[in-house]
Amino acid sequence: MYPEEMVAPMRAELTTIGVTELRTGAEAQTALADESGTALYFINSVCGCAAGSARPGLALALKGDVKPDRCYTVFAGQDPDATAAVREKVLGFPPSSPSAALFKDGQLVAMIERHQLQGNSPEGVAAIFQQAFAAATP
Repeated sequence: MYPEEMVAPMRAELTTIGVTELRTGAEAQTALADESGTALYFINSVCGCAAGSARPGLALALKGDVKPDRCYTVFAGQDPDATAAVREKVLGFPPSSPSAALFKDGQLVAMIERHQLQGNSPEGVAAIFQQAFAAATP
């Protein structure tokens, strides 16, 4: 685990734009229990692609007209129980961070993996998120 003072700005990059942070397994379980509508779970990371494109790309995507009803984040390597709770819902996908899982009415409809985010600009990442959001919205 990294010192909290090091990751606090990385957490804030998402929470200041309205993404709800889940720090414990119980918080994640409560969020996951609400299966209504659409919900995005972003698995945050200290990885360079998270800082360089994933977090800024998500921020850009959330400025669009189509977005999930709820947006959450867990921090891999920092909040292990919360991260594990989200990853239990996306079995079949290797654990990676950053990554994101989009659910509609409790069903996984899109999994955005690290390999899709790496090497993309924030605008490219935003387009990936926006395409997933649009596919999950009638």
